[in-house]
Amino acid sequence: MTLSIITINYNNRDGLLKTIESVIPQTFKDFEWIIIDGGSTDGSLELIERYASKFSYWVSEPDHGVYNAMNKGIQVAKGEYLLFLNSGDWLADDNVLKEVFDSPRTADILYGYMVSASVDGPICNEGMMKPVLYWYDFLGKTLPHQASFIARRLFDTVGLYDETYRIAADTKFFIQAIVWEKATYEFIPRVIAVFEGGGLSSDDARFEERDVRLRNEMFPKMVLDDCWELMTLRKVKSNKILRKFYTLLSIIAEKLSK
Repeated sequence: MTLSIITINYNNRDGLLKTIESVIPQTFKDFEWIIIDGGSTDGSLELIERYASKFSYWVSEPDHGVYNAMNKGIQVAKGEYLLFLNSGDWLADDNVLKEVFDSPRTADILYGYMVSASVDGPICNEGMMKPVLYWYDFLGKTLPHQASFIARRLFDTVGLYDETYRIAADTKFFIQAIVWEKATYEFIPRVIAVFEGGGLSSDDARFEERDVRLRNEMFPKMVLDDCWELMTLRKVKSNKILRKFYTLLSIIAEKLSK
């Protein structure tokens, strides 16, 4: 099986319906669909039961947070790639999956554009949308999990999501996979998913976890000491024109130093 779509939900019936309505019409059919509900009481369970024939597996029971629910999905998934399309997020159009998987894919991680609020909305994490990623790109940025297809085998190599994180375990996973384990990746320049907005990751009060704890755990202290310079370098190298200018200046500086 090519793909496992994992959808987690908790008391977000309307958002879950949006997700369902975007997956059912997909022209690509070689996937299983896993629903992990946290014991919702808002009518989500009735909605899940109504569409139960569309799901390969579903469960509705209390969990210990977002990443605990995502890990439950990973543990039952059988697809070669996993897509975490949570309730309230939806695929951009009916041909998304067909366009991604009609071509042979071998990279550990496939990723494309995620936009906010509507298919015409702004691109999220735009600085990460490029064919080559540098380790310092992950200082303050990450790949959007709603628009990333992750090889199931990576979770055997890297491990499941770290459930001690509330909002940044997916960022930690991508850092471990790409920076530490040298996982291969492929940028697919098309809109994959729409992000509803809201939720834990949009709460500024929780960003300290991503900006402080994650950096301290994942990067050496000497990197943190030069954080401002590194953030500037990341912004420069994320822009094609500035990257070329930076490369030219580096060549000139090297020649002048001789």
